Amino acid sequence: MLALSRKRGESLIIGNNVEVTILDVKNEQVKIGISAPREVPIYRKEVWIQIQEANKAAAAVEDNIAAVRNLF
Repeated sequence: MLALSRKRGESLIIGNNVEVTILDVKNEQVKIGISAPREVPIYRKEVWIQIQEANKAAAAVEDNIAAVRNLF
């Protein structure tokens, strides 16, 4: 993990086309802005984890359906 210190208004660049800017810092909360092309998905980590779990569950159901079909 890369740890950086940034002040309000400062940015960092990820790859060639993603810019993360520190918009505000209040107490224990940091507000960031992210500029990226539309084709780059951006999720909060807890949402991304939920999506991954839903995808795994859906794949398991599809595998079970395929297994049942193979019985006949």
